[in-house]
Amino acid sequence: MSTSTEPAWSRTDRAKAAAQLMLGWVALLWAIEAVDYATGHSLDQYGIRPRDTEHLVGIVACPFLHFGFDHVASNSIPLLVFGFIAALSGIRRFLAVSGLIMLADGIGSWLVAPPNTIGAGASGLVFGLFGYVVVRGFVERKPLNVAVGLVVAGVWGGTIFTGILPTDSGIAWYAHLIGLAAGVATAVYYRRPAPRQALAA
Repeated sequence: MSTSTEPAWSRTDRAKAAAQLMLGWVALLWAIEAVDYATGHSLDQYGIRPRDTEHLVGIVACPFLHFGFDHVASNSIPLLVFGFIAALSGIRRFLAVSGLIMLADGIGSWLVAPPNTIGAGASGLVFGLFGYVVVRGFVERKPLNVAVGLVVAGVWGGTIFTGILPTDSGIAWYAHLIGLAAGVATAVYYRRPAPRQALAA
């Protein structure tokens, strides 16, 4: 009996897949906001309603909803960049990481957000992916990923830092902070184990 393995993806293949995924993801956010605008912002009601057990759908829907096109635009570029970098390590892993970040951020925001508010936006995921990209290289001990993380931190670190400070009542800083913490946690959780020397019998 003989076996064969599928050929490993080249760097170009990975880059194309990551780019296509993130362009499609961001396009979906714009399409959803277009529907929201066309229907008189009827989708906003499906955002996170703190401690409201009748609207738990907001925990899942929140990262895909926004309060206007300016809101979508502010999240689009960092989501594209951080998502693309994270997805280069593999689409399945990226989707798992993103799912955990969105779930943790959604539940956390549902628990701590001020009452009588509605939360929406992909910024929690953006902050989470930032934390994941920056920390990943250090926990995996990969020099290239460390360098990429340092560049990302150098370019966006100031914006991320101000985004987790409770200085603007109109910004859900707690969602940013929870997302950032979730991203760091997923980087630690998904660190690749050190390679083991194969043993031949």
